[in-house]
Amino acid sequence: MDKNFKFVQNKNCEYFPCHKGLPDDKFNCLFCFCPLFMLKDQCGGNYIKNNGIKDCSHCTVPHGTGGYDYIISKMDVVIEEGSDF
Repeated sequence: MDKNFKFVQNKNCEYFPCHKGLPDDKFNCLFCFCPLFMLKDQCGGNYIKNNGIKDCSHCTVPHGTGGYDYIISKMDVVIEEGSDF
């Protein structure tokens, strides 16, 4: 069974590709805004602090091969951090 839901690409986006370092045909736009951003240093991505602000412009984790599976594997942490239950 194909897993087409794991990959979305929008080559018409004015920012495509928004991160360098991945082949255009493999660039996944599904997580345009990374759901792991709020995890700060627990996201596992390649970010830097730029004037005290998390800068993910060099991170390709959500956009590369395996990005969907990685993001989904961290969603329990996102839910725990964002939940008041």
